[in-house]
Amino acid sequence: MERWICTVCQYVYNPAVGDPVNEIPPETPFDDLLDAWTCPVCKTDKSFFIPFSPE
Repeated sequence: MERWICTVCQYVYNPAVGDPVNEIPPETPFDDLLDAWTCPVCKTDKSFFIPFSPE
């Protein structure tokens, strides 16, 4: 599954891990997160995330 990075704080959402802070279970794809989901670090919304491609 594809990882996504917050363009504000650089937090990387990894679907394999989920988001324990917001009670998102592992194996939850980014596209399946509710529109109300926010970054667990800086609280910005999903629109500030882009696909993450490690170099």
